[in-house]
Amino acid sequence: MTDKYIQSGDQPGGDETDKNETKGSSLVEKIQQLGQTNIPQMANDTKIHCLTIVGQIEGHMQLPPQNKTTKYEHVIPQIVAIEQNPKIEGLLVILNTVGGDVEAGLAISEMLASLSKPSVSIVLGGGHSIGVPIAVSCSHSFIAETATMTIHPVRLTGLVIGVPQTFEYLDKMQERVINFVTKNSNISEEKFKELMFSKGNLTRDIGTNVVGADAVKYGLIDEVGGVGQAIKKLNELIEERNKLSGSEQMLQ
Repeated sequence: MTDKYIQSGDQPGGDETDKNETKGSSLVEKIQQLGQTNIPQMANDTKIHCLTIVGQIEGHMQLPPQNKTTKYEHVIPQIVAIEQNPKIEGLLVILNTVGGDVEAGLAISEMLASLSKPSVSIVLGGGHSIGVPIAVSCSHSFIAETATMTIHPVRLTGLVIGVPQTFEYLDKMQERVINFVTKNSNISEEKFKELMFSKGNLTRDIGTNVVGADAVKYGLIDEVGGVGQAIKKLNELIEERNKLSGSEQMLQ
């Protein structure tokens, strides 16, 4: 019996051990890459998936290793998986970000806005810069009472060529951000531009730092609230969607 195991290269219970090791290494890899274990494919025990966008949004350029980042190449496949997974009925997006790459942030915002499933965002701590479009991209948005959102013009870092085309490029990129925010929230274009170009509010920049209730007052965010209110609202949106789809099936 011993020779048989040696010849075949197997050990008693070997397959089970290998499976457990594979599962363990896979779980560790998910934690290292995504900072969470419950990726969309594993969400069997809940109909809500939680997506966290924290630190700096990393785009085409890799940031230093000491920076806390959200990599868009990790977020985008998750959103696709959420849309395709029938077990996930709603998405909760938790933001605590300083902003980052404009195009990567807009790509995430557009994907969230085009989801067919209900989504609720909540800004905790801060949802600054390009975090603003992400916050307003969901079906309903919340902001914590002490959370802030910094609205400022689009800027470039590194080598900048001082020609009129550079200004035009920046201006067009800025218009894309303004159009998205005003389309997906209740703030007017005039008010958003006023906040964006305001002087005297930020010490080393132009723009405005908007705190909790003010974000709601301006129409940027829907409600002041925390995680409990956000999940409650998301469950309500899921029920409404299920009733609507049920009535549509009855009509057919």
